[in-house]
Amino acid sequence: MTVLTPNDEAEVVEALADALTGGKTFELVGRGSKRLIGRAAQTDRTLDVSGISGVLLYEPNELVLSARAGTPLAEIEKLLAENNQELAFEPADLGPLLGRAAGAGTLGGTLAVNLSGPRRIKAGAARDFALGVRAVSGRGEAFKAGGRVVKNVTGYDLPKLIAGSWGTLAVMTEATIKVLPRAEDQETVLALGLSDARAADAMAAAMGSSCEVSGAAHLPLRAAAKIPAVAKAAYAVTALRLEGIAVSVAYRRKRLEEILKAFGAPGGLGALAADDSRARTRASRRSLFRLGRRPDLGRDAGRRAARRAGARRARRAGPRALGSR
Repeated sequence: MTVLTPNDEAEVVEALADALTGGKTFELVGRGSKRLIGRAAQTDRTLDVSGISGVLLYEPNELVLSARAGTPLAEIEKLLAENNQELAFEPADLGPLLGRAAGAGTLGGTLAVNLSGPRRIKAGAARDFALGVRAVSGRGEAFKAGGRVVKNVTGYDLPKLIAGSWGTLAVMTEATIKVLPRAEDQETVLALGLSDARAADAMAAAMGSSCEVSGAAHLPLRAAAKIPAVAKAAYAVTALRLEGIAVSVAYRRKRLEEILKAFGAPGGLGALAADDSRARTRASRRSLFRLGRRPDLGRDAGRRAARRAGARRARRAGPRALGSR
C-alpha cells in the first residue's frame, strides 16, 4: 500500500486531487493511536498527516489556540499547563488501551472522533470547543470554516459537523479550539467497597445533585489495584470528582459525603486531595474504559448481543406475531 506523507495543506490538496482522478481510496491517519478501533480500512493508499504539525497561535488571555492537525496533544497540553489552562473536554489517551504508546494522540484525530473524557458531563464534548477549521474536501478543494474568536457569525458551523466524522467528510489540516483556565482546586470523593449496581445508583444520585460532579467512575477491585492513587484501598472504588475554588469544593465535598453515606460503602468514605486527584484522573483516562477483548473484535460481541436481544423480543411477541411477518 502506498503511504503519502504531506507536510502542508497544498500537498494534501494535490494528493486528494490525484486520488480523485485515479479513482483511488484513502485511509486517513495521524499517529495511529486510534487505528485499531472498528473494522480495518480496505483502501488503496494511506494519507499520513502527522507531518502537518505545530502550534500556530496561542492567546492565553483570549482562551484560544490554533494548531495544525498533526500536532500531538501532549505538546498542546504541556503548553496550556504552563499557563494554568487546559483542554476542558479532557480527551482520553487511548494509546495504552490499544497497545500503542501513551501521549500519541493528535489534535486533528481528537476532533475527528470527538474524543472526550470524564468532564464531558459538565463541560461538553470536543466539538463544543471547536471554533474553526481548515480542511480539504474529497474533491481536493481546500476550505475554511469558523474563526478564531469564541463568538463569530461566519456561516454554517462546519467544525461541529466535522467533529466526530472520523475523517469521512474532509481532511483537517488546521483547527482552532477554545481552552479554559484550570480549576483552582479539585478533590475526588471515594466510596469504598460498593458493588457495581450499588455504585451505579450512587453515581446517579451524586450527578443528579447540586454538587456539580465533574467526573465519575467505578473501578472494580482489579481495576482499582492498577491505579496507584487508590490501589492501597484494597476495595472497589467509586470516585466522584469536584472542581472549582477551594471554598466551594470543601462545601460540596461535605454535601456529597452526606449523599454517599446512604449507600453504606463497606470500606467507608475517603478523599484524594488535588495532586492525587489529578494523578488518578490521568491514570483513569488511560485505563478505566478497558474492553474485555480487542476493539476490532467488538463487532462480533455486538452481533451476539443483538441476536440475544432479538430472541428475547421474539419470545415476548409470541408465535402469532412471528407468523404474521
